Amino acid sequence: MVKDWSIRKRRPIRRKAIAPLLKDLEEALGIDLQVDGAFLEAAEFGPWNLVFVDKTPKAVDVEHPDGHRVVALTLRGLMDHADAGHWVEVDHGAIRFLMNGADCMAAGISGADEAIQAGDLVWIRDEVHQRPLALGWALDSGASMVDATGGKAVKTIHWVGDELWDME
Repeated sequence: MVKDWSIRKRRPIRRKAIAPLLKDLEEALGIDLQVDGAFLEAAEFGPWNLVFVDKTPKAVDVEHPDGHRVVALTLRGLMDHADAGHWVEVDHGAIRFLMNGADCMAAGISGADEAIQAGDLVWIRDEVHQRPLALGWALDSGASMVDATGGKAVKTIHWVGDELWDME
């Protein structure tokens, strides 16, 4: 099955139409999205629904492996919110693999948000600059990821250099 990586059904939306979604996202990540007065749009892109803020894709609606929908910031959205929760931190050696779409292995993890539970949508950042590298599903709790010495810790779904990152 080939995914259609084109933007479809792009349309302006009012803030009040997505206010509950934004509120849930702000509470889950412990941030203020600061979208008052911004030009908001919604669109479909491949298998995902996106929210654009001033023409930049900032939020994505993805399907959890168990079937329910989860809204998260895209990597571009996370660039403005390095203080967002649900992060996993990796050492320099893991960066090149993550930027090629690899899953995050426990051996490369140097830190993680203690609030992470298995099945949560998490973002992966580098330990030095704390820049977002990837987004994925946690396969273990935050504390367990840090303590583990091997195995897969995060199933990657969005990374720097993928179709969503390269979208203009």
